[in-house]
Amino acid sequence: MCSASIDERTEQLARRLEATAVERDRRGGHAADERQAIRDSGLLGLLIPREAGGLGADWPTLYRVVRRLAQADSALAHVFAFHHLQVATVLLWGTPAQQRVLLPRSQAEGWFWGNALNPQDTRLVATPVADGWQLNGAKSYASGSVGADRLVVGALVHGADGSSTRLVGHLPTRAPGVVVQPDWDAFGQRQTDSGQVHFHDVFLPARDVLQGPSHVPTPRATLRTLVSQLIMANLYLGIGQAAFEAARRYTLEKSRPWPQGSTARLAEEPQLQQRYGELWLLIRPAELACDAAALALQAAFDGGDALTAEHRGALAGRVAEAKVLAHRAGIEVSSQIFELTGAGATSTRLGLDRFWRNARVHTLHDPVDLKLRDIGRHRLLGQLPEPTSYS
Repeated sequence: MCSASIDERTEQLARRLEATAVERDRRGGHAADERQAIRDSGLLGLLIPREAGGLGADWPTLYRVVRRLAQADSALAHVFAFHHLQVATVLLWGTPAQQRVLLPRSQAEGWFWGNALNPQDTRLVATPVADGWQLNGAKSYASGSVGADRLVVGALVHGADGSSTRLVGHLPTRAPGVVVQPDWDAFGQRQTDSGQVHFHDVFLPARDVLQGPSHVPTPRATLRTLVSQLIMANLYLGIGQAAFEAARRYTLEKSRPWPQGSTARLAEEPQLQQRYGELWLLIRPAELACDAAALALQAAFDGGDALTAEHRGALAGRVAEAKVLAHRAGIEVSSQIFELTGAGATSTRLGLDRFWRNARVHTLHDPVDLKLRDIGRHRLLGQLPEPTSYS
């Protein structure tokens, strides 16, 4: 496996996940064996620099891998991608000293990173203590937390004047006082391990703080949000691509001619061909937008600390465009395929409904209308998106 290329490893892993995706979607819960297969693939080291023992891949490569895994199993692709989001957090927010320790250890020990960072959940509070912080509270939607080795954690710090700022650090998932609650029960993305994490008098050493409460982020530091948003775009796109391919195969292999149709073979029906053309024209622009945004993100990283707020804002606009287009492709394609394949395609044995359920659940992460607003505001008024936890 170590001598295999990234594309070869990705394809082998995708086929492994795809083989049991329908059954595991029905079952839900924690996919321990499949997560071990992800570890064994060596792909957890994609973003880790070569000098730290990793694969040192660029951003377009990462997103290509995420998209292929999403075609096979979008829930585990989510877990895989969010591992890399936490590695990106170390790359963007960690000090050189922290990176020198965390990145080689992550690679050598095969760490799977999860998160407890949900900015909408304000229950987790950090209180200053000697040599660090004490954490109490909880975080919901903690993707990848079940079975993770390390967590990126975000907590509020309350000031004496009533104000609140945010602190971000990292912890072993098995640190004293950390309790992962596997209570994720959505009807889609059922194996993303996105339960709650509870913290009971958990000590966070000062050395493990990645972003302190007085931190003023640079434009480069705010790239983390765009990394996350482009992950989601590629997940949605992968779902749409997989739904399209599953429907295409079903139409060619199993679909019956339409009653009162014009052809003896459904695939020859002109109206059906037109509908497939329409679905393809949802997917293709999303592909182009996602690929272009990945290249632009790479250029932003390559620019280092010279990245300006204006360049960062322009990149945020491109990522928003990709996400809206991928959102539409994932939702519309996964829904409309049943109109083209017929009643037989709704068999639970096939599990084709999982594409729509997965797309519907994940696209609710943050409102697509806000992305449309940002795009429209930019095109109408020339105003670039401001850095937030979602833009």
